[in-house]
Formats: sequence, structure tokens, C-alpha cells
Amino acid sequence: MYSRIIGTGSYLPERVLTNQDLEKMVETSDEWIRTRTGITQRHIAREDQSASDLAMLASLNAMTAAGVTSKDIDLIIVATTTPDMVFPSTACILQDKLGVENCPAFDVQAVCSGFVYALATADMFVSSGKCRNALVVGSEIYSRILNWNDRSTCVLFGDGAGAVVLSQSDEPGILSSHLHASGHYRDVLSVPGSISGGIIRGNPYINMDGGAVFKFAVKVLEDVAHEAIAENQLQTSDIDWLIPHQANIRIIRSTAQKLGIPLDKVVITVDKHGNTSAASIPLALDIAVRDGRIHKDQLIMLEGVGGGFTWGAVLLRW
Repeated sequence: MYSRIIGTGSYLPERVLTNQDLEKMVETSDEWIRTRTGITQRHIAREDQSASDLAMLASLNAMTAAGVTSKDIDLIIVATTTPDMVFPSTACILQDKLGVENCPAFDVQAVCSGFVYALATADMFVSSGKCRNALVVGSEIYSRILNWNDRSTCVLFGDGAGAVVLSQSDEPGILSSHLHASGHYRDVLSVPGSISGGIIRGNPYINMDGGAVFKFAVKVLEDVAHEAIAENQLQTSDIDWLIPHQANIRIIRSTAQKLGIPLDKVVITVDKHGNTSAASIPLALDIAVRDGRIHKDQLIMLEGVGGGFTWGAVLLRW
């Protein structure tokens, strides 16, 4: 038995924050942001929206595309770094909002690698026969953990959600998954604040060493892609589409160049979305599916790297 993605969906909040808008908020410029990150705009959630709200709308789109209802879903995994609350999990809240009854529901926290981790986990449930239809979601509201006076980070991130329905199949869909982590680098990219006695202790905003993140990301994204390709006895040239985490256009270009994959075979959304962390890969996947770039029997590489550090890849046949 195998697992296969049978439907994708996404949601982006209505409010768009452009580079020109940011010029009025912090000492930066459209040219500086574009040349260093490739980002021109990002979406920002309303104050009354939570990660589960974004996840619900993306999930409904994915379920419609898959032709399934709430009665068909028997596993929910949500990848998020910005949950609705400490507990219950965003997945449990999403389960209630979707009207899904009595199935396992839990969150995965692997930051920007979160969707890759969640999809790999769901594959184990589905391909082993433990469940039939898994809803796998990446949902983030990073605007809530940004210091809008820090020009080195506030220009990078955006809000959004993406989802897929992963179902049992007689034909191979997900071919392999490859997950890694190294807590040794935990201080390079983090939100070090915590809540103790009802008081925020430490810095509750994103703290990042951009140079160190760039060097590490390019190296491990190349390594994990080669790992997936080698395990499946394929060549890099066999990859039809590379869908990397949308962190920064320079990381995406450098990774593609090292792998020898032309940019016209890379799905890029960072210009319009910014870095949406765990939501970025399923968002990009949904866009490429819906605009017709991705079609049956193509070979797709998903890969991401995030704070922790965590990193991983999923190789799948569409």
C-alpha cells in the first residue's frame, strides 16, 4: 500500500503589505528588500484570525479538490510555529472547526521544515494502513512574532496556510522522506522568549543570524536532495519540479544551481508571499497544481530547512 496526494489547497489573508508600505514603517527600501530577498509583498492576517482559521480555509480547498468530506478524514496533522494557544493543539481546534469526528489530531513543530516533517509522518500512517485519508496542513501567522522595528527580520515573513489530502493508493505517490535535525545550531534562528507565571520571559520575537542561516541552508538542502535522489536510484535530471521552502530567493537560486536544476523547473512564490515558514511549501505546491504546471506522473522534490536546525525532503510521484 502507498500514500498519494489527491488534493491541494491554500489560503492567503486579504491584507497585502508591500515593500513600499514597509518603507513607511522601518528604515528600509524596496530595492534593498528585492535585491537581497526577492520579496515584493507579503500577506498579513487580520487581528481576529488565528492559525486554525487560515488552516481551515486551506483545508476546505484541499478537501474540495480531493473530493472528500469531513467524514472521510481520519487523521489531522498541522505544522505550525504560531499555534492558536499553548494548548490544545491547533490540529484539535481545526478538527472541531471542520466537523471531523474522533480521529487523531496533533501539531508538528519543526519551523520551516514543519510541512515536510508532517507529510513524512502522515505517510507512515497512511501507507501502513493506520488511516485512509490524512489532512496535512502548514499554517502560520508570523506577523505576530515579528519585531516591526527590526528591519533585518520584519521584511522577510508573511502569513498564510497550505494543505493537502494524503490518501491510500495502489500506485506509489510518496517515494521516500528524509528528516534531520541538529540542536547544536538552536541559537542561530529562534524565538527565545517563553511564558512563566503569566509573564513573557526573554525575547518573544524572531532572532536570526542571517549569514549563518544562508550558509547552513544551502549546504543541507543540497545534501538532503542528493540523499533522496540516491535512495530512489534516480538522477537530478529526473526531477520535474523542485519545490523548496520559500525563505529567500538567493537560497533558492543557490540550491538549484548546486543541484544543477534550472530555475524554470523550480516553483518560486517568495516574491508574492515572503517566508511563510511551514506554510510555504504547501502554498507553492497548490499554486503550481492549480496553474497546470504540475501534472500526473511528474517527479516532485519538496525540501525545507528551519530553526532548530531542522531540515528534510520528500520525493513524490504526482
